[in-house]
Amino acid sequence: MTTFPRLAAFALLAGLVAGCSSSGGWGGYVAAGNDQQQVNAAPLSVEQLSAKVGCTPKMQVDSAEIRTGHCKTEAGEFFVNTFKSEKLKDQWMDQAPEYNPHLVGPRWTVLGPLEVLEQLKSPLDGDLHLMDHRVSQTPSPK
Repeated sequence: MTTFPRLAAFALLAGLVAGCSSSGGWGGYVAAGNDQQQVNAAPLSVEQLSAKVGCTPKMQVDSAEIRTGHCKTEAGEFFVNTFKSEKLKDQWMDQAPEYNPHLVGPRWTVLGPLEVLEQLKSPLDGDLHLMDHRVSQTPSPK
């Protein structure tokens, strides 16, 4: 089982990788499939997402490309990540361990235990991804 210190280290590493990468040309990137309303809407910040679930985040990473805050609520502990662009979010998620579920929204992700993410899904209006973020969040029956 992944511990929260490991998740914090992973979030920090992801932030450092994103902060050191070239950001040329990514500012106007729009992921395929987004409707126009999402494209025009201002992305939510770590603080805004956290406030929706009753948390004041403890910032772990605060760079221009990625911001990560740690939250602890009655639901449990989790990390809120926001990204400068959808492309950066996709790159981060491509490197995230496939066995960790995450909640996903426009230019943001929330990483934590499945039980916690299930409780956060509705207030954050996110999609729950149990494995690969590029496939349906609904697991197929075995």
